[in-house]
Amino acid sequence: MIDEFLARDLSAVEEAVRKAAAVEIMPRFRQLADHEVDQKSGPHDLVTVADRLAEEHLTASLTKLLPGSAVVGEEAVHADPDVYRALRAEAPVWIVDPVDGTRQFVNGDAGFCTLVALALRGEILASWTFAPVLDELATAVRGQGAYVNGERIRSGSPEPGAELRVATAHPLYTTEEERRVLARLEVPGVTVRPCGSAGLEYLKVARGEMDALAFNWPSAWDHAAGLLLVAEAGGTQSTVDGVPFRVDRDNALPFAVGRDEATTVRVRDLLRGA
Repeated sequence: MIDEFLARDLSAVEEAVRKAAAVEIMPRFRQLADHEVDQKSGPHDLVTVADRLAEEHLTASLTKLLPGSAVVGEEAVHADPDVYRALRAEAPVWIVDPVDGTRQFVNGDAGFCTLVALALRGEILASWTFAPVLDELATAVRGQGAYVNGERIRSGSPEPGAELRVATAHPLYTTEEERRVLARLEVPGVTVRPCGSAGLEYLKVARGEMDALAFNWPSAWDHAAGLLLVAEAGGTQSTVDGVPFRVDRDNALPFAVGRDEATTVRVRDLLRGA
């Protein structure tokens, strides 16, 4: 069933993602009223009416495209954490972040995107990363490569001897212990900066515009689409215990994502303190 769907309906998923952005997100970009922005866990963890309505839109359209599928969306999980269990079930599951980079969206910054991935028993089969202001749609299907607006992209490798460019979790979202571990990356030959939208940072690695990422949180909606995109562009990833990050299990954190295997291993080993 899944193979037939992937062969037949990828364009329908793209249309659904674009429509959700056009109907629920873009009309509210730089138009949000104060009452349309709420806090979740704290003042830096924001949600807007656009997040909620876009996720509802995508939930309806995606499950209609693939009957019997489930949806694990950021806002649905916030309302009911048990929704996350669908990642370990037998049914295909859509993993949705309706507005990845809500802080940027609220601030009127173009650096946000909509993330959708299709998974089955923990394996990410296809992904869509749509940056509506930038009009860029990155797509990947397992075993078929990574594309932006229909053009294939490849991550390549850093230039020999070049400074390694790494994006890490923003200090606003980390504990003192997490900052201590991430600070292991601050060594000669490595330039570290805080990440913005996780989905767009993954896209930068897939394009070879960033060398690596180091993330310390496990939320599937932030990572699923980007992990497949980077893998299909030629990159790799690894948790600090040396196995790949998976959305259907508990993972050792932080984990590293790199343009190539050598970059991933270098970042992972620094995070280990090796």
